[in-house]
Amino acid sequence: MEQLWNDVVGVLDQTFLGISLARFATAFGALFVALIIKRIVRYLFTTTLPKLAKRTSTQTDDLFFKLSRRPAEMLILIGGLDMATRILQLPQKPMDFRLGAENAITVAFTLTIAWFLFNMVSILEQWLGRWTKQTDSLLDDHLLPFMRKGIRAFIFFMAALMLIQNLGYSISGVLASLGIGGLAVALAAKDTLANLFGSVMILVDRPFHLGDWIKAGDIEGVVEEVGFRSTKIRTFAKTLITVPNSVLSNLAVNNFSRMPKRRIKLMVGVSYETTPAQMEQAVEAIREMLRTHPAIHQDFWLVHFTEFNASSLDIQVYCFTSTTVWEDYLDARQDVHLQIMKILEGMGIEIAFPSRTVYVKHDGSDPDLSPADAAGAFGADD
Repeated sequence: MEQLWNDVVGVLDQTFLGISLARFATAFGALFVALIIKRIVRYLFTTTLPKLAKRTSTQTDDLFFKLSRRPAEMLILIGGLDMATRILQLPQKPMDFRLGAENAITVAFTLTIAWFLFNMVSILEQWLGRWTKQTDSLLDDHLLPFMRKGIRAFIFFMAALMLIQNLGYSISGVLASLGIGGLAVALAAKDTLANLFGSVMILVDRPFHLGDWIKAGDIEGVVEEVGFRSTKIRTFAKTLITVPNSVLSNLAVNNFSRMPKRRIKLMVGVSYETTPAQMEQAVEAIREMLRTHPAIHQDFWLVHFTEFNASSLDIQVYCFTSTTVWEDYLDARQDVHLQIMKILEGMGIEIAFPSRTVYVKHDGSDPDLSPADAAGAFGADD
């Protein structure tokens, strides 16, 4: 028995590439233990932990366990490889195998952490998605994928810098080059950056939603798409206008879709032959018509005799329709006009039109020209 033990010790003391077989066996044992732990972690993440997550009302923990399982398994495997390389004590001559193994493990560890963070962005997107669904605006829903891509690009950039630094290279020169290059890019792409900040301001202020009818400057139409660079507006002539967000964010936006009611404002001119009694009756009749009209909003309306105009006596009618739909509004406005015409016609009141009356004074110097002839010569009541 003792001889057998001595033979085993003698075999384990033999070396290969300067490493004893005993260290090889111990390193494989470390890897084997890591694989066993990896299997246990897989079982926990696929069976036990999901059952616990289903007991909660939120889906975040379910998604977390699903997305973090593979990175967790990879980290355990990397830990086993790191332990094995430490046990092996790889030679540094004629080639530095130890440094190469350490660099490879560092790269694998950094990439695994970046992989984990990439997956966690999906959880952040899910959380932000629930928040955006609670808002009235559809812009944040539209811009959410761009936010996800931006965060993932930042993670990739930071992972690349960490790899460069962990591999023993200085990132100062890289950052300096990026700073100079970034300045040049910023100067060249200042309009793009301005549009990007403009889209952020649109997202924060929420002056309109997708599908809203807006007017900004000389541009009027329905918002079809909002991107990071521009907003697309479909005009009523069915043309598509692409407006840079930097321009749109600096314009006063009139959002017609957010009107709770639509306004009717008109001036009804009647002839000067209208008597005061007829005017009072006409104003009261129009008020009664608005008071009982089903399409008129009853919170606020006005009817008053307001002006002695050049060729008419003006009655101002000011009211709002209950509907904001354009076609229904036009129907209501038309009906109000027709009702006013019927009221005035029933009272024998004429609607005025532009006219001019000329009075000619005859001084009697021409005995052959009568006052009637003079008035006709100058076009009286033109």
